[in-house]
Amino acid sequence: MVNILVIGRHVQIMETILRLINSQPRWTAEGALTDEDALVKFNGVDFNLVLIGGGVEESSEARLKTEFEKRNPQIKMIRHYGGGSGLLFNEIEEAIAK
Repeated sequence: MVNILVIGRHVQIMETILRLINSQPRWTAEGALTDEDALVKFNGVDFNLVLIGGGVEESSEARLKTEFEKRNPQIKMIRHYGGGSGLLFNEIEEAIAK
């Protein structure tokens, strides 16, 4: 099972992304709308991948990356800008394969 932490700032977009990811049999996802929530969730679960969504500022992404890598130096982080489920699934598959 691949555990994915999704970080975004828009509730409706987050709900859609989580629904899409969780519809896949090999993936499970949790979402965080704030940096603080992301840090708490990351420390509670062994995530394989972090998906950064729209609205997350570069400064937040850099801070989170630093904190996540302290706990798991191998963590993979990707940015998702939208574009539909096919693109989302391809981005995740590519990140997992690396």
